[in-house]
Amino acid sequence: MLQALGVLAFVAALLISVMIHEFGHFFFAKKFGMKVTEFFLGFGYKIWSYKRGETEFGIKAIPAGGYCRIVGMSTHEEMSEEDAPRAFIKSSTPRRLIVLGAGSVNHFIIGFFLIFVIFFGIGVSTTLPIINEVLPCINTSTTSNACAKTAPASPAANAGLKAGDHIISINGKKVTNWSKDVQVIRDSANKPLTLEIERSGKILSIVATPDSVTVGGKRYGMLGIISKIGLQREGVITSLHDTWTLGSSFFTTSVKSLVTLPGKVPALFRQTFLGAKRDANGLVGVVGVAQASAATASDQALSFGDKLETFLLIIASLNIFVGIFNLLPLLPLDGGHMAVAVVDGVRRSRARRAGRPQPDPIDLEKLMPITVVVFAFLVGLSLMLLAADIFNPVHFNL
Repeated sequence: MLQALGVLAFVAALLISVMIHEFGHFFFAKKFGMKVTEFFLGFGYKIWSYKRGETEFGIKAIPAGGYCRIVGMSTHEEMSEEDAPRAFIKSSTPRRLIVLGAGSVNHFIIGFFLIFVIFFGIGVSTTLPIINEVLPCINTSTTSNACAKTAPASPAANAGLKAGDHIISINGKKVTNWSKDVQVIRDSANKPLTLEIERSGKILSIVATPDSVTVGGKRYGMLGIISKIGLQREGVITSLHDTWTLGSSFFTTSVKSLVTLPGKVPALFRQTFLGAKRDANGLVGVVGVAQASAATASDQALSFGDKLETFLLIIASLNIFVGIFNLLPLLPLDGGHMAVAVVDGVRRSRARRAGRPQPDPIDLEKLMPITVVVFAFLVGLSLMLLAADIFNPVHFNL
């Protein structure tokens, strides 16, 4: 049941991402006065639609993407005299680039927004200033975890600390970041510490003296407590900083993955048809990502917050990757149309400077052989990934 919910959540998130992508094209096309006749989610048979103004909105049977139909994308498209001035190819190069690039920009916005939601709204997994367990003694043995009969009780046990105690301050200094503030304990071997704790709604003050423990030739103070692991939300500024850092990392990783993609195709062929072991760092298709979402949803070891965090990271990284992939200067991708628009703009600029008439827009049909080759490669790669994900799935360590 949980696996099915994970898959459904992934499909829903993917379709919403597609809709937002197409809305980027739609919004700026309308803003620049272009005529948009259709805005559909899916392909194939029309299930439902309604018309608002000059645009028909609807859903089609195959949930494999979506499209926004703008009048005049091709020089061979038949248009009425009324629509001709509003054709896509009649617009300026900057406007064409904005309309074409808006879809990918929206993917980046989705990706970075979801990462921000994780840091600011959900929190990241970290050690909390809450005691999960009080050790009966401090055992420095590397061969056994048991306490010797003569071993003294741990400082935490002696001081009366209990599991569930929330450490509010150490020596009067408020605890704000436990992973850093715990260093005070480590630096206080044989020195008494005053801990202010919250226990069952009451504030208590407890004095505990960390034992001195030598590890790797260095002396550390140790109370004998194990901290609780949980989700901790960050402030706005920290969240924005960490969002940029992680989002930029996803961006860089996606670029590197695209650069190395051709070299990974032979390995994918062996994994699909020859039974080679799948590489979690190799190519993974939509089905594989959906399987990862299902595995996350059904993992009993994860809390709901952990599952939601992992799911949003999957969707965020996927959106950033798709945004970059869609900008590749290859037809039929948006990046290919952007490259054509740039060349068109250069030709227009040269003609204007030379005092010559404006040249006709580039005929996309003449570039059809390139489009067919790229499309065939993408379809073949998608089918190979589909077969690999179904018959030789990746086992993620989530």
